[in-house]
Amino acid sequence: MKQTPVITKSRVETLLETRFLNVYDLQYAEGRHYYDASRKKLGELTALLPDEEFRRMLPDAVTLNVILRTQDEDRLLLFYEYRYPAGHFLLSPPAGLIEKEEKEQEDAIFRTAVRELFEETGIRFSDRDEYRLLNPGLFSSPGMTDESNAVALFVIHDPDLSVLSDQHTEETEVFDGFCLLNREEAMECLRRGRDERGNLYSIYTWQALLVFVSGIWKQ
Repeated sequence: MKQTPVITKSRVETLLETRFLNVYDLQYAEGRHYYDASRKKLGELTALLPDEEFRRMLPDAVTLNVILRTQDEDRLLLFYEYRYPAGHFLLSPPAGLIEKEEKEQEDAIFRTAVRELFEETGIRFSDRDEYRLLNPGLFSSPGMTDESNAVALFVIHDPDLSVLSDQHTEETEVFDGFCLLNREEAMECLRRGRDERGNLYSIYTWQALLVFVSGIWKQ
């Protein structure tokens, strides 16, 4: 059995530090290096957390699966958002980072989810709607980053679609229209592995499509 690599703070070198993204050299043995792109500062790196803290840690962000329940049929709410590293508008679910003040609250994920729901769709969560945490944290691509996302479910009953808007988003967030998929359209998107424009989409879009067509969201 191979020995587990041990990463200590003294062996981590900061290669790049910016407001939103940092790059670290994780020296896990003498002369052995692995690179980590992270939203976290050095003292918060996931690789340095003890086991119990690792299991309890908050994710960086929350991804929303938003199901619209109307009298006609259920629909999955997605939109096209410009993703700078991909250089294209990608079919995406609403999502956003957990802010510092939210991390200090016991219900941080819920607070972030409700805020992002309004900011990116214009929908306000109400008492007649449903909320559920589907997953407390998924790693996006752990071969290169420690970024993680919780996955939250919103079921919005009899939504007023006239409120749909992205006017409350940040300046860097660029959108190109909402996409309200029924089950057949979502299934076709899964089969093709591409959106209606012929483009690839993220793993979080894939899971949102799966949750919707499988009916897991009803359970």
